[in-house]
Amino acid sequence: MRFQKLLYFAAGVSLLYLAHRTYGWPGVAAVGGGLVMWMLLHFTRLMTVLKRASDRPIGYVDSAVMLNVKLKPGVTLMHVMAMTRSLGERLSDEGVQPEVYRWRDNGNSTVTVEFKNGKLLGWKLERPNTDE
Repeated sequence: MRFQKLLYFAAGVSLLYLAHRTYGWPGVAAVGGGLVMWMLLHFTRLMTVLKRASDRPIGYVDSAVMLNVKLKPGVTLMHVMAMTRSLGERLSDEGVQPEVYRWRDNGNSTVTVEFKNGKLLGWKLERPNTDE
């Protein structure tokens, strides 16, 4: 995770350097503007996901079964929040890895999800017993 962040930073600095070598200060201004636009797009997406999540109850999802089908290993917590449109109910302690969250639907089916460093490790669907 940390290596990926360093790679993004190094790529941005390299682009700025190449722009300066090739086009001078106008190139730096153009590439700098592009990098700022890229950061603003990611920030806007983050704020949109959090705004949608704030409008719903914590740990609620329309269908736990459909969430179970859509999940894939390696997706980020923000991506899962965008799919569910809600914050997950945190089951693990603050700062403990892996982080464990749960989403529940109206039928009491739950999806328990584990994240390590913000990436999805695994998940488990639990459905209520309907035998009577």
